[in-house]
Amino acid sequence: MADYSMYHALGQGEVLDPNDPRRTTQPAPPQFQPPVAPNPYQQQGHPQPGAYHGPPPGQPYPGPSPPMPSPGFNQFQAQAAFPSGPVSPADDGGLIAQMGGMSLGADAGHGTARRKKKDRHAYHNVDAPAGSSQAFNGIPPAGTPATSYLNATPQLGPGQFAGGIPPQAGLFPAPTSPGFNPTPASPAEFAARSGQFEPVPSPTVVPASGQAKVSPDDMPSVPLSRDSVQPYFFTSMYPTFERLVPPPATVSFAALDQGNSSPKFARLTMTTIPATGEALKTTAVPLGLLLQPLASLQAGELPIPVLDFGDVGPPRCHRCRAYINPFMMFRSGGNKFVCNLCNYANDTPVEYFCATSPQGVRVDRDQRPELTRGTVEFVVPKEFWNKEPLGMRYLFVIDVTQESFNKGFLESFCEGILGALYGVEEGEERDENGEPKRRIPAGAKVGFVTFDKEVHFYNVSPALEQAQMMIMPDIEDPFVPLSEGLFVDPYESKAVITSLLTRLPQMFSSIKNPEPALLSTLNSAIAALEKTGGKIFCSLSALPTWGPGRLFMRDDGKHPGGEPDKKLFSTEHPAWRKMAEKMVSIGVGVDFFMAAPSGGYLDIATVGYVAATTGGETFYYPNFIAPRDNTKLSLEIKHAVTRETGYQALMKVRCSNGLQISAYHGNFIQHTFGADLEIGVLDADKALGVTFTYDAKLDPKLDAHFQAALLYTTASGQRRVRCLNIIAGVDDNAKNCIKFIDQDAVLSIMAKEASTKLATTSSTLKDIRLGLTEKTIDVLAAYRKHFLSQAHPPGQLVMPERLKEFSMYMLGMVKCRAFKGGNESSDRRVHEMRLIRSMGALELSLYLYPRMIPIHNLQPEDGFPDEATGHLRVPPSIRTSFSRVEPGGVYIVDNGQQTLLWFHAQTSPNLIQDLFGEDKTTLQSLDAYTSTLPVLPTHLNAQVRNILEFLKTMRGSKGLTIQLARQGIDGAEFEFARMLVEDRNNEAQSYVDWLVHLHKAVQLELAGQRKREDAGDGGALSQFTGLRPSYW
Repeated sequence: MADYSMYHALGQGEVLDPNDPRRTTQPAPPQFQPPVAPNPYQQQGHPQPGAYHGPPPGQPYPGPSPPMPSPGFNQFQAQAAFPSGPVSPADDGGLIAQMGGMSLGADAGHGTARRKKKDRHAYHNVDAPAGSSQAFNGIPPAGTPATSYLNATPQLGPGQFAGGIPPQAGLFPAPTSPGFNPTPASPAEFAARSGQFEPVPSPTVVPASGQAKVSPDDMPSVPLSRDSVQPYFFTSMYPTFERLVPPPATVSFAALDQGNSSPKFARLTMTTIPATGEALKTTAVPLGLLLQPLASLQAGELPIPVLDFGDVGPPRCHRCRAYINPFMMFRSGGNKFVCNLCNYANDTPVEYFCATSPQGVRVDRDQRPELTRGTVEFVVPKEFWNKEPLGMRYLFVIDVTQESFNKGFLESFCEGILGALYGVEEGEERDENGEPKRRIPAGAKVGFVTFDKEVHFYNVSPALEQAQMMIMPDIEDPFVPLSEGLFVDPYESKAVITSLLTRLPQMFSSIKNPEPALLSTLNSAIAALEKTGGKIFCSLSALPTWGPGRLFMRDDGKHPGGEPDKKLFSTEHPAWRKMAEKMVSIGVGVDFFMAAPSGGYLDIATVGYVAATTGGETFYYPNFIAPRDNTKLSLEIKHAVTRETGYQALMKVRCSNGLQISAYHGNFIQHTFGADLEIGVLDADKALGVTFTYDAKLDPKLDAHFQAALLYTTASGQRRVRCLNIIAGVDDNAKNCIKFIDQDAVLSIMAKEASTKLATTSSTLKDIRLGLTEKTIDVLAAYRKHFLSQAHPPGQLVMPERLKEFSMYMLGMVKCRAFKGGNESSDRRVHEMRLIRSMGALELSLYLYPRMIPIHNLQPEDGFPDEATGHLRVPPSIRTSFSRVEPGGVYIVDNGQQTLLWFHAQTSPNLIQDLFGEDKTTLQSLDAYTSTLPVLPTHLNAQVRNILEFLKTMRGSKGLTIQLARQGIDGAEFEFARMLVEDRNNEAQSYVDWLVHLHKAVQLELAGQRKREDAGDGGALSQFTGLRPSYW
């Protein structure tokens, strides 16, 4: 594998892949199979078959204003994404002025005759219609340096544009080209390839200053980068070993595990890494690994193999203790295996011996998943146990205080538990008896505890007619008052549990103690789980002000200077810290469901600390209203109970010689640096970050290897090790590594670092924001300083090809609730800060840049399965800016945490009727607490419900329910405005202003005049005043 020439292919007739950073040719219109592909960004003026464009002439939802072009993408992006017809250059005067000095086409003044070699360009139509691809706006003039990815032609004359699709669009078969050694090619070699001189492409360039106005359409578009890749992965799998840059995290894809772990489990910030630490510094990108070990698989992916080696356990390296994996080499006829991490030659265990072929490959390699798959699980022998593994114990701890009952939270929580354990949904799998399949695995047991000033345990043994309640009054020294009947099989005791949960709200309707004693309750829950470990699901709706460890109103909402005191972000109470550490040591974790019905203070900094430290999660409902939030609560309880979960976990990450781990970021306890990470519980939605530093130079002839091993007990009670194996190329030249950057991994590592820094150091929120801004500037300045051999005009902001949307995501990070300036309740800040530390790449990407889908101009075929692929046709999303909102428009905005349905004040009555029913004709007639769409026979209703069902599959741990945001009516409209991250809001700049600010700082850096703490906007914004879209 050391020789990468087998897949660094510049060869003839090269086939393009949206993820392949080694692209060598101008991306050209692909020949799609089946016949006509949808053009997601087609304007109304240029309809084409199957295209997404504005409402057809007989539009059923006439708005009060004339139909406008579909917002979000200009026509030239459309033509470039999927070129289909001639483009009128008259529409693009502004862009022409910015990009003078470019030419391509028949009259491009090249000095050589054009010779087409059709047989070598099956997918390269050199006469692609003119158009400006969003991805390559502002391509610089001639003389661009030679790199091994050619995606545009910079030798262009005035008024002409490079035709081509964004690098991620298209449907192509796998590469078949011969081996190649990646070196810069001369113009003559390029001429030989395509019949004309094709100088090497340049990175993305945004004209950030100068006389011409910059239109927001010139900025790299996040929606386009997501949508243009999706069609390819609807029909193709992602092979983990052939093309080494993963698809964007928000794309639905199926991975084929070829020995390198799937990006769903592990993402490296760059899949070819520099050989030295100095070379890494020139990129300003961290070397890190994002791990989501229990991530769920998609339909069509192979299940993870579970291997049992009996009492001897899996073969391991004797020196570094790495587990056997596909990259270990067998020598001496199979008698020795060489560790890929530390290069130590181990004797092969007798029971594992197998002869090797003359090439040194084991004869039985294809029959052994641990030698062919990147992600495997080993069942481990008794020496890996610290206690007898048992099925998971689920303990539901229910708040029955006055506030919980009054606001309907108690009733909603009980209904949610019943739905999670016994609810039956349409189309759900059933066993051979016709019964619904078990939601929790066989061997797992459930128990119930309620609390107010006292703690109440319930005996729910199946032998009883109804549950028995036992009160534990001694909250100073809590204990467990019953030994049998607390934990039972939920299906054997179904009748007892159902009657208990149904009766609980009435039982406590007359008692109504206002103050909960939470710490004592959790301590008694620890006593109940001490022998077995398990998971606690706890509801809370009032500040726990009773008994030991009682909390006080620390945050009164008054923050002089606008930002809260750092003390409000952490717990200062030693009893809560001690309890969290005790939980991790016995293998227990907590998920909190916290509702502040009147928006009150719950001290999430202290209570949520327990969830964060033990590996659990906090679900927070800042303004809980039962009719509206009941569905969301039920969905989230069901997801928390049924998602894949392990407990009593230990984690270890190993890496090649020459690298060492510098830091971990996530939810765990690490007693000393270098020790294993201890995690109470770990579930499918949790991710953690690991960063690396160099302690020696790496050999560019060899690869770098990483292995993450998670030792845990499954919910069904089996002790296993899950191994993730990741490989990266090594290159002496950092310039080649820039093309292998995984943008989602870089963002995740930076976000987790910022969150950890805020929680564990004295840094203020302002320091964190400045730090994020400085990192963004560092990446752009380092690229311009070290990796551009051709001088660009100073008025252009140059972005690395793989980090085009990086600046927008970093702006989203500066604007997010965790780090933003201005007034924000400390509960919400701390909640989202911890969320960032534990969320995976998909959830983070949506959190930083929400998905916004217009539903007032859907095509008839949108929201239904595509006949050719069988996948749902999802309409293209648009940029999150109010300038894209049309009069009379209706939009779904989803940031992975909540989903808003925004209605313009002039929304057509017909549209409202089609969505919500005949009797609803005005926005005022809608129920403000609507959380789901009714099922109606109308076409639009079915389309929107199907789109929402698709969005449910593309998110993290939060349930998807809609919340209405009607213009001028609902308070949720403020949340909608906050989600429009390209506009000026959240105490930060708009996207255009942000890029201008970054560009100014990059220029200062190049001139050697930059001050690191400088965050001023200066006067450079003055010429952009006319560009700002209409704000709220």
